[in-house]
Amino acid sequence: MSSKGPGFAVLYRWRLHEDAEVSFVRAWTRVSELLLSERGSLGSRLHRGPDGLWYSYAQWPSADARKQAFALESVDPEAERQMTEAIAERFPEIVLEPVSDLMVLPSKN
Repeated sequence: MSSKGPGFAVLYRWRLHEDAEVSFVRAWTRVSELLLSERGSLGSRLHRGPDGLWYSYAQWPSADARKQAFALESVDPEAERQMTEAIAERFPEIVLEPVSDLMVLPSKN
């Protein structure tokens, strides 16, 4: 089986404080946009699960590219602070190995 798609992906999971969702989404969006535009991220998605957890899936060209991006100073310290304050519980990251990629990206018209 050959890998198709990004070379590296990570799944993040959080339980947020009540009434902190709007702040978290705003801050997560800001940080994710900057990682995409300035640090080489291949993009990410944020989801709310029926179990009350929030999930983010981030793609990178490689594990090394992600490591280098996070070794630099924060892309937005204030947004990262807001994210941290919104998180009630953080779960371990899950590194995912791409096996097959059939995700369709919407066109930007």
